[in-house]
Amino acid sequence: MRLYNTLKRQKEEFVPANGNDVNMYVCGITAYDLCHIGHARSSVVFDVLYRYLQHKGYNVNFIRNFTDIDDKIIKRANEVGQEAGAIAEKFIGEFYVDMDKLSILRPTVEPKCTEHIPEMIALTERLIQKGHAYPTPSGDVYFKVRSFEGYGKLSGRNIDELESGARIDPGEEKQDPLDFALWKGAKPGEPSWESPWGQGRPGWHLECSAMSEKYSSLPLDIHGGGQDLSFPHHENEVAQTEADTGKAFANYWVHNGFVQINSEKMSKSLGNFFTIRDILDQFLAETLRYFLLTMHYRSPLDFSFDALEEAEKGIKRIYAALAQIEVELAKTKWKKSPFPEELTTELDEIEKHWNEAMEDDMNTAGAIGHIFSAIRLAGRVAEDKNLRKSEGGRDLFARIKEDVAGWAKVLGIFERVPAEFLTELRDNRAVRASIDPAKVQEFLEARDEARKNKDFKKSDDIRMALNAMGVDVMDTPDGATWDVL
Repeated sequence: MRLYNTLKRQKEEFVPANGNDVNMYVCGITAYDLCHIGHARSSVVFDVLYRYLQHKGYNVNFIRNFTDIDDKIIKRANEVGQEAGAIAEKFIGEFYVDMDKLSILRPTVEPKCTEHIPEMIALTERLIQKGHAYPTPSGDVYFKVRSFEGYGKLSGRNIDELESGARIDPGEEKQDPLDFALWKGAKPGEPSWESPWGQGRPGWHLECSAMSEKYSSLPLDIHGGGQDLSFPHHENEVAQTEADTGKAFANYWVHNGFVQINSEKMSKSLGNFFTIRDILDQFLAETLRYFLLTMHYRSPLDFSFDALEEAEKGIKRIYAALAQIEVELAKTKWKKSPFPEELTTELDEIEKHWNEAMEDDMNTAGAIGHIFSAIRLAGRVAEDKNLRKSEGGRDLFARIKEDVAGWAKVLGIFERVPAEFLTELRDNRAVRASIDPAKVQEFLEARDEARKNKDFKKSDDIRMALNAMGVDVMDTPDGATWDVL
């Protein structure tokens, strides 16, 4: 497997430091608000990486933290008149609600910042002792950026260029404008903890370094997060940890790309900011997850509701094909007739290409494309009466079903019972189109009664009424079904 390593600016073969064991740390949320689609993308990307590494047989120690004390949390708490801890706990709970809907697996460990204050204080003390940090009279502690020779190597920033835009704000006691806070002296009305420098709280960057060291041997195999974390957060983590330990912090740095809204960067100020719940009010969670995987994780992802509707069509096609495969496999009589070897060879190639896509920097977009190839192959066999009824056709259907089940476990999509998902998807689309599924069912039952009574005019009138509502009626041997036009 090859992964793009931000540190090296290239794809590299992934070789864990400790044989079959993989240590992966991913920066989690700052718990002060509901999650937006940027959080959804990052969570889905690293969930798939976690799933795929397990699929390959690795023992994965997956660490994802919660920042539960931070300026944003304190600001939110003051705005609503609650304790900062209560705000953090509330939004950690809301995070789980959203992530569970998106089928995000729970990591191995999910440390909270406030539960690891002693480790953060100890790390800060070591950095002071080694000459990489200094306390100030007001109780702040700063990291001396120029004391770490490799500063800027992750983000590609030049320290002289950083200096030109840096400044010391009034009230700060920095020795250098580039220095950043490891520990912040207590301010009135803020949560604080006792430390050798007086009451205070940790800086944001310090948290991940301390928790990484606690829950994993170093270097980490993979450290990940959104592209926006590369600088300054991850750059500062590198400086702290490597200044402390004298060895590499992480061997592979993996960053997912930004989410854009109609080709513009998502921003509250532009009014194009969507939470996960804004989207799930209209679309199924699996549709959102599918959409997030249809673009390579490092590329910018242009979000729009039109794009979600296109994704919905794609996921419907695959589930409809899986439903048809299940119908075919439910048959009990099969003919022992010749089956074209080239069709089996074609499936061999599709399986190979799916693996190659995932091995090539986790190309989920390519992997989904190969799932469509398998589905189209099943469709070609189903359209040929002789092939469909042959034992070879049965074996091919069974193999495609098994393949998709394995791929689905990695991608976290296509795991539902097809008929149940298609019904839920239809009802969701109906609600978006202001169609009441219960009302449609009443019409269908009335139409069925009319047909039994041979009142075909009334039956046709009901069909036309349903068409006018935006409903397409399909008569099958098992009765009438419907979908949204």
